[in-house]
Amino acid sequence: MLVKLDTGFNIEVEFPISPFARRMFAWIIDVVVMITYLYLGNKLLVYAFTPSWMNIGWATVLFGMPVAFYHPAFEIIFNGQSIGKKAMAIKVIAEDGGQPSISQYLVRWVFRMVDFPLWIFAMIAGAVMPWWGSVFLFAGIACVIMTEKSQRIGDVVAGTIIIDTKTTTSWQDTVFTEIESTYQPKYPEVMRLSDKDINTLKSIIETVKKKTDYDLSIRIAERIKTKLIIVSDQDSLDFLETLLKDYNYYSTK
Repeated sequence: MLVKLDTGFNIEVEFPISPFARRMFAWIIDVVVMITYLYLGNKLLVYAFTPSWMNIGWATVLFGMPVAFYHPAFEIIFNGQSIGKKAMAIKVIAEDGGQPSISQYLVRWVFRMVDFPLWIFAMIAGAVMPWWGSVFLFAGIACVIMTEKSQRIGDVVAGTIIIDTKTTTSWQDTVFTEIESTYQPKYPEVMRLSDKDINTLKSIIETVKKKTDYDLSIRIAERIKTKLIIVSDQDSLDFLETLLKDYNYYSTK
């Protein structure tokens, strides 16, 4: 399924939404990774110290932190992908097609307690919640099925979606592009664009190259020229690529 997103340049770009099955397998892989860490880590600590290491409060907290922060840490560091998402070729992006902010990743993470409320089992077992409260276990799945962009509750609140990268352009990990040491920039106005704008621009350039959609590059180029008040006779795609290089030039100086 394709979804049209309104980019930072008021241009709609199509992105393929990740199939639900692929998201589920990615989640399973991530769970296996975390369980493996807990199992092997415990074995190593028991071997290195004693079985009583778990009685040390701070040691237990430190040991559990990689699991607690697994998803936001991986998604922030690896640009929207955990190990499971990387294996299943899916990734998190912002609803405008750009790179999510750290706050968006953190909101998704906080709402995992709502989307995957495994704590409800404990409440039902302790008679704190009636048995029919188990229906809330499927809140996140129901939201994915019912929303147009297949978003769980955390995605809706954070303003993110999960896309399928197998059928899209070659997604780059960062907005940075290699430039020659002798490179001379042309458009200093590019620094008026935000990091998110530049990330979106890079994705659009890759889309244009992949689909040879030069009408898209022309529309984007005209939007940017108007926004930044730039006069240029460069080909639209060359103009966009020059902007990307200029941004990298100025941001590294």
